[in-house]
Amino acid sequence: MKTTLIVIQNEADHAEAKRLIEGLMESNDSQDRARMVAQARLVEAYERTQWPRTAPTLPVLLAYLMDQHSLSRADLVPLLGTASRVSEVLSGKRDLSMTMVRRLRERFHISADLLISRGRASNKVAA
Repeated sequence: MKTTLIVIQNEADHAEAKRLIEGLMESNDSQDRARMVAQARLVEAYERTQWPRTAPTLPVLLAYLMDQHSLSRADLVPLLGTASRVSEVLSGKRDLSMTMVRRLRERFHISADLLISRGRASNKVAA
């Protein structure tokens, strides 16, 4: 299959590029395979600019972890200190102390980078 690569500038180009990749996947020709890889990289680059990945906020991350581990707010008290601290952290009103980060990291086996707030105002209440 002789084809050129599609430079993706909009959704129509994106859809066409994905169709091209599907067509090239059926070929056993090494040149078509190379074109497929190149087009897939162009699709990936477009998708990264259109839909960049962002880290979840702390309340969203903790809600996810609680759901995955079938935990209640009360189950976070030993990790965060008090019921009111749990409430403040889950509502986004309080950042985590390093002690809280350590406890959560050890409990859930996740990177501390996910737990440490970036770009938050330094005048927020800290434990």
